[in-house]
Order: sequence, then structure tokens, then C-alpha cells
Amino acid sequence: MKEIQVFTGFSHVLLEVAVALFPLVIIFLFLQIWLLRFPIQRLFNIIKGLILTFIGLAFFLQGVYVGFLPVGEVIGRALGGLYHNWVLIPIGFVLGFVAVFAEPAVRVLNYEVEKASGGFIPQQLMLYTLSLGVAVSVALSMGRILFGIPLWFLVIPGYLLAFIMVYYSTPSFVAIAFDSGGVATGPMTVTFILTMALGVASAIEGRDPLIEGFGMIALVALSPVLSVLLVGLLYNKKGKEDERNLADM
Repeated sequence: MKEIQVFTGFSHVLLEVAVALFPLVIIFLFLQIWLLRFPIQRLFNIIKGLILTFIGLAFFLQGVYVGFLPVGEVIGRALGGLYHNWVLIPIGFVLGFVAVFAEPAVRVLNYEVEKASGGFIPQQLMLYTLSLGVAVSVALSMGRILFGIPLWFLVIPGYLLAFIMVYYSTPSFVAIAFDSGGVATGPMTVTFILTMALGVASAIEGRDPLIEGFGMIALVALSPVLSVLLVGLLYNKKGKEDERNLADM
């Protein structure tokens, strides 16, 4: 049995993370000297946070390269080779839900939305909204790979629907919706779900992984926009009903 080298290429990952964080650290230090001038204790806490961020990102990316990418592709190939491969659709729904549910960037967005809205838009509501939206999009992506449906059959109507919903939604929900699309396509979703889709496409005869697999991210980016806009419309409807009830009293 071949031994897995967990830390193979870890030095390269450390270099990648250092290069990514270096400009942020330089800008922060410049602002600290010129404008911010935080107290020593707060500056020390920020530096500790940056160190933890560096370590966390490095270990996370190494885990992605060693675990998520190979496992996702193996699972995709195995499921795509099944006789009853329609099970990919419900499995895709479940995996899409749990991937976004565990996405760190989604948690940050939900916290900031609740904070900025004064609790009007709860974290849990946003979390389940985004998770269900991406779950549906991954299920549709698996169905698209299975049945060979062109990507634009889903993307163009989806964005047309989004623009119609934007017209009836509030500016706050429009802003949150389009930010959610980018946040949902984070490292958890892309690294595992994308590689699984590529594995599925390579296992099904007549499917091109470059076309079928990578098109999934377009749907994943679109689905949170639609789901958040839908929640915004429901909020507007509830608000109007409350106004009418108050007026009738």
C-alpha cells in the first residue's frame, strides 16, 4: 500500500501563502505608522492574528492538495461509473449543502450581514439560504453532466430571472446577493465539488471534463444570488403585510 506523504510540497504552499499575505501586511504597517497608530496591545493582537492566519491557510491549502482534490476526483469517477448514476443528483444536492455549510467565507459574510443589518437578517437564515441555493445548483450541475444539457440553457435564464428579481428587490438585498455569489465559490466548494464534477465527467462516455466540469462553478456562483434575492422578496412581502395590518388596527 502506497504511503501518503502529507507534507509533500508544503514548502511551496508556505511560500504561496507568504506571497499572498505580504502585501496586506505591508499596507497595514504603512497605515499603522501613518494613520491608525493602534496601541501596542492591540497591535500585538493583530500580529498574532496574522500569524494564525498564515499557519491556518498553509495547513488548509496543504490539506486541500493532499486530501480534497484526490478524494473528490476518485468519488466523482466512482459515482459516474455506476449503472444507476442518477444518484449523482441527490448526492450532489447533499454535498453542495454541506460544502457551503462548512465554508469559512460564508460564515464571515453571514456575521457581517447580521451585524450591519442590526440583526434584521440573521446569520442562520443566510447560512441555510446559501447552502440550499448551492445544493440545488450542484444537483442541477450533476443533471447537466448526466444528460448533456448545454450550460447556457441554465445560465442565461438564471441571470435573466436574477435581473427581474433585482428590479423588485431592495438595494440592501441586491448588494448582499451578488456578494454571496462570490463567497459561495470558496475553497471548500471549488476544491471538492469541482474535482468531483471533473471526475464524473471523465467517467461518463461522451462528456468533456473541460466543458462539463468547469461549467459547474458558473451555476454555483449564480444560485446564491437567486436564493438571497428570493429571501429579499419574501422579506418585502412580509413587511408590506405588517404595514397593512398596522394600518387596519
